[in-house]
Amino acid sequence: MKFSEMPIDIQKKVIAFQRDEVNSALIYRKIAGFVKEESNSRAILSIADEEEKHARRWEAETGLRIKPDMAKVRLFVCIARVLGITFAIKQLENAESEAQDGYAAVREYYPDIGTIIDEEHAHEQFFIGLIDEERLRYAGSVVLGLNDALVELTGALAGFTFAFQNTRLIAMTGLITGISAAFSMASSEYLSQRSDGDGSVSPGKSALYTGGAYILTVILLVLPFFLTTNFILALGMTLTVVILIIVGFNYYLCTARDLPFKKHFLEMLAVSLGVTVLSFGVGIAVKYFLGVEI
Repeated sequence: MKFSEMPIDIQKKVIAFQRDEVNSALIYRKIAGFVKEESNSRAILSIADEEEKHARRWEAETGLRIKPDMAKVRLFVCIARVLGITFAIKQLENAESEAQDGYAAVREYYPDIGTIIDEEHAHEQFFIGLIDEERLRYAGSVVLGLNDALVELTGALAGFTFAFQNTRLIAMTGLITGISAAFSMASSEYLSQRSDGDGSVSPGKSALYTGGAYILTVILLVLPFFLTTNFILALGMTLTVVILIIVGFNYYLCTARDLPFKKHFLEMLAVSLGVTVLSFGVGIAVKYFLGVEI
């Protein structure tokens, strides 16, 4: 059956498939243009070639030349620059997978569509597997710094809140504690990589990623205590920031590394909030038994 003789809804779906492939091809070419590592650039260009091949297949069916959606292209290029090429590509592939769910509706008109989808997916996953991005090589160091800061400092701030009940004092103590702990974590990570590392990562960079993630988390968690004099409100804001950090980081890492989001999110949340609840009790107990008034 000719494309023009197909039902209107089927024509719209096929045109949407073509548009997605056109957009993806240009996005990959734009990303490859600013990637410094030659091997990564070649892998991304290979994915772009695959997408262009898919677009030409649909173009042969529709007879239409579709221009890319430049707003979408710029958005994904921005995501790649800020959050990394692996995350951007996985986001793009996830969006394509959702679009491909609609292929079932056109299977009657294109019986071979299932085989084509499988082949396309296998090729793209192969090329994605060739991409080696520095920020993901050091993801373990970031996890170490972020997780330790969330668990240790959230608990410490909770304890300080009920012991001091003064936001400025809590903020000052939290900053001193957090920054000192960041230096300690960074040096420990450096020594760990020097003695036990397999050479795949630089001990210096690993320490910087760990310490940087720790300090950034410290700043975000302590900030609410500088913004208000109500210590209960400040603690509530900090706990909200904790949840947002856990959601954001786990979404990023699980997308880039194809990990189950729900499992990792709940695990990190349970540990962080569990330590916070225990620290509430410690702060109240210390204040009560020592009879300290500040």
